[in-house]
Amino acid sequence: MHLAETPQVTPGRRTQSAVSAVPGPHLESAPEAPAQWHRVLTLLADVSLFIGARTVWTQAATHRLTLAAVISLCYAAILVTGILALTVRRARSLARLDLVVLVTAIVLTLCTWALNHAGGDEAVLTTQAAREILGGHQVYDHPWPWLFHLPGVALTPTTTGGYDFTYGYPPLTPLLTLPFLGLGHNGAPATAAVTVVLIVGTVVLWRRLPAPWRSAATMICLGFSFLPMYARQGYPAIVALVLLMPVVTGWTRLGAGGRLGASGIARAACLGAACAAQQLPWFLTPFLLAGIYAVRRGELDGRAAARVVLRVTGIAVLTWFVINAYFVVTEPGPWIRGIVLPLTQGAVVHGQGLVGISLYFTDGSDRLDWYSHASMLLAAALLGLFVLFVRRLGPAATVLPWCVFYLATRSQDGYYLMMTPLWLAAAITTPLSEFTRAWQPRPAWLTARRRRPALAAAVALLVLPALLSVTVAATGGPPLRMHITKARHVSPTALSMLTVKVTNTGSDPLTPHYMLTTGQGMGKYWSLAHGPATIPAHGTATVVLRAPDGSYPLPTKKSTRFRLRAFTPTPQTLSTVDVQGSELGLTG
Repeated sequence: MHLAETPQVTPGRRTQSAVSAVPGPHLESAPEAPAQWHRVLTLLADVSLFIGARTVWTQAATHRLTLAAVISLCYAAILVTGILALTVRRARSLARLDLVVLVTAIVLTLCTWALNHAGGDEAVLTTQAAREILGGHQVYDHPWPWLFHLPGVALTPTTTGGYDFTYGYPPLTPLLTLPFLGLGHNGAPATAAVTVVLIVGTVVLWRRLPAPWRSAATMICLGFSFLPMYARQGYPAIVALVLLMPVVTGWTRLGAGGRLGASGIARAACLGAACAAQQLPWFLTPFLLAGIYAVRRGELDGRAAARVVLRVTGIAVLTWFVINAYFVVTEPGPWIRGIVLPLTQGAVVHGQGLVGISLYFTDGSDRLDWYSHASMLLAAALLGLFVLFVRRLGPAATVLPWCVFYLATRSQDGYYLMMTPLWLAAAITTPLSEFTRAWQPRPAWLTARRRRPALAAAVALLVLPALLSVTVAATGGPPLRMHITKARHVSPTALSMLTVKVTNTGSDPLTPHYMLTTGQGMGKYWSLAHGPATIPAHGTATVVLRAPDGSYPLPTKKSTRFRLRAFTPTPQTLSTVDVQGSELGLTG
């Protein structure tokens, strides 16, 4: 491999001195050939642009021919770039191709936004928040239920039997949306703002990475299409991601020598701004600050390292406060309730993490709150492990925080996917060698003769509480037994009411809220038409449930799996029962 990447020279020329040799008209220095892995990385980034391009072209070809022509030109650029990436002879030429791939990705992203920019619930909420700011009205703790009647806008059910209609993020994204309010209605202004931020962030990350690695930024930020998709949905987390990119790129050099400098001040400000855009950076920040302290203390004394961390923290907090200042003054109570809403709203369980045990593989649990306890305990445990073993875990600082959500009641893969560019930036710019001299706390009991058993015991003590908590949650049983005794129809393919016999097997009275589901997602709640709202402890009651909007269409597929679910808020529980088609009046 080494020979393939090194220009061949003749034996005669090998013996000439590089200093004394004078290039003649036919003797020039050989161009620097690109490494083969650089070619492959450029090619992979180029290939990643095919993902989703056909769907967008098909959509454009029906009614937006100009965009279809632009996308066709992007196809040509992808093909030509693929050929040149494998054949150019100079590293500089390959670096220019990396730029071509980036520009092509940006054009495809903008074309896709032009065709699909209405957005979902995140976008319409952010746009509405921006309009309220412009009008000088209250933003937080103020429901906007009419927004959720728009097509494509999903509801977030809560265990209280209702839905969350309020804005629940810090205010930076609505502030960035203000200049785009003239673009249209629904969520278009927010999707435009977030898409522009993502493109700018991709360019910044592309520039900050070493030249041979730049196509990796194009590929992971724009090429696989999932981050542009989240941007077209108006997710504030994309804004937070972009602001974190300059922070985590080479983060171990932040405050080197005890000084921040202009660059360090700007990066600390970006950290504060990211925390003012969305709540996910709140989980990453402790890991970064702990890592910065450990690395700086490896070269400075403890006080100097602490001063660096305090400066970074102070600048970040000041930036965060400046962005939030208007809301702190005008609506302090609603503001604080709004920015902590994802932690307090009581949304129903959902996601690809361990909560799926109770949601899909069993009939529920009467101890769902323990999933939340487990996630918080895991966060503390991972931070403790990171501090104890920073020389080994340091490069994983941008990955470890997201493990917390695998145990949470809301564990959607978006929490991981949207932060993957940070994994890339850290992997390229903060290798393991950066942590060789990092400070690791070693109390006397960890430096004793039996060091390895002591460290193993420390790991077990830190992780065990989270594991026990998630075990308690997953092994809980459904507190309610339910049986459908009657189904009423408005038509042969639509339900209007269900009569359900409900038995509370627990020792606490429960107030359940019911829904009928047919897939992995949640549906709308069925309202209580007759019967008690609260089922007493060890009691049985018959309730009549009315379908949402008066009618529940039944799927025509015989293989459809129906599940009747009942959520309770206090304590947070889930009870599920499989429903046969015959119980719903289906035949065949």
